[in-house]
Amino acid sequence: MFMTFRLLPVIAAAALCMPLSVSAQGLFGRDRSAQSHDMPVACDNGRFLADQQGLEQTGPTGIDLPEHLCGQVIAVSPRAKRTRSGWHGYFYMSVGQGVSIRIVSDLDQMSAPQWPWVSKGDQVEVQGRYYYDSLRRQGVDWTHHGTGRKWQWPGYVVVNGNRYQ
Repeated sequence: MFMTFRLLPVIAAAALCMPLSVSAQGLFGRDRSAQSHDMPVACDNGRFLADQQGLEQTGPTGIDLPEHLCGQVIAVSPRAKRTRSGWHGYFYMSVGQGVSIRIVSDLDQMSAPQWPWVSKGDQVEVQGRYYYDSLRRQGVDWTHHGTGRKWQWPGYVVVNGNRYQ
């Protein structure tokens, strides 16, 4: 009982430091789906930048956030890589203010041509799940059409007007 009361100020202080888009429940890793954070209907790079900055200040929270981004491709991994969850293609896109983010495409789940179907300089629109594990391990995945028990929003990538999901 004594430890519970000692932790309350720590919990309250941590909650005050959280950005509005991250729930206190997410702080402790129990709600990875971010149900209180809706998927934007249109590109909202400003919201993404605010979410990213908030997570960089608080550190990993175990929460994933729905994001809808637009920008230009600045780098592409030329070869798909096999992971424990299948084949994936990777590229980086600029989202403004000198910030770029890694985009992960699950090629086994997407209806798309053989990788790479994106090139440096392409204009892209991405809807997916933003994960933040650390400053060096963050990105947007779940960019395919499917949903899951812990992720309710279907994702996609639009490249120069061609939609892949």
